[in-house]
Amino acid sequence: MSVLFRNATLFRLPKTFKHDLARLDEVLAEHPLRPCGPLEVATTGFVAPKDGDAGLTIRSGQNVLFALGFEDKVLPSATVKAEIAKRVEAHTAKYGRPPGGKARRQIKADALDVLLPKALVKPSRVFAYIDLDSCWVVIDTTSNKRAERVLTALRLALGSFPAVPVMSSTTAPRVVMTQWLARHQLPAGLVFGDECEMKEPASGAVAKLGRQELESDEVRAHLKSGKQCMKLGLAYNDHVSFVLRENLSLAKIHLLGGALDTLDTSEDADAAYHASLALMTGEFAELFAALREWFEIEDLTG
Repeated sequence: MSVLFRNATLFRLPKTFKHDLARLDEVLAEHPLRPCGPLEVATTGFVAPKDGDAGLTIRSGQNVLFALGFEDKVLPSATVKAEIAKRVEAHTAKYGRPPGGKARRQIKADALDVLLPKALVKPSRVFAYIDLDSCWVVIDTTSNKRAERVLTALRLALGSFPAVPVMSSTTAPRVVMTQWLARHQLPAGLVFGDECEMKEPASGAVAKLGRQELESDEVRAHLKSGKQCMKLGLAYNDHVSFVLRENLSLAKIHLLGGALDTLDTSEDADAAYHASLALMTGEFAELFAALREWFEIEDLTG
């Protein structure tokens, strides 16, 4: 078993805050995931990041790994609409007129009360880690909503958690990525991947290219028409490939041969797990340091 993130939404913490994380495992234990109740739509709480372990955090050097668990009721909108329609029809037959606004709201609430206890529960979890040395918060998702649920859970558990999204202090990332494509020039260590997404700001026209040479005439034509790069496939130092998005989150992350060659292939599952965590956080630390330089990310960790 290994822990290798496929996505990364990034936040920054002030350096002075890292000392408040010494009791993180104990604090998270006070906010565990609990089963979704009959009339609840969803519940959220912390779970063990490693199956079979009771601990809610795993440390690797200055990195602290944890996981937020979710239980969400699966309730298709068509099912809800059908139940509401049935109740509206019954109300109309009984009173001789369709229900008004207040009655409709009550009908919807009653329908949910009937359907929720019967709904299937979908469990899931999101992994994240805090780099106490460089003050990164790294969440394995590209969903802003899911990332915010993780931060909200941490704020609730810790009392405060002043993480802020990464942002460029100068030029918008989409402008930088567009210049890279247009000039066929990349910072040292970077090479183009085989996918990108471009968008024309005024019309909203989008071009998605996959499995394609990015220094092609087609890409140049899209750029000439005024499209800007919103997502760009890249690889760094032959160690990690990823798709960089305009908000500086990363998707489709894969460690490459240059990194995997150093991975411990021991048959000891626990040793392999910790080795994969150390490898990933080490590679990410180098990549994120480079990301700060490429995009002149604001240093809010003073």
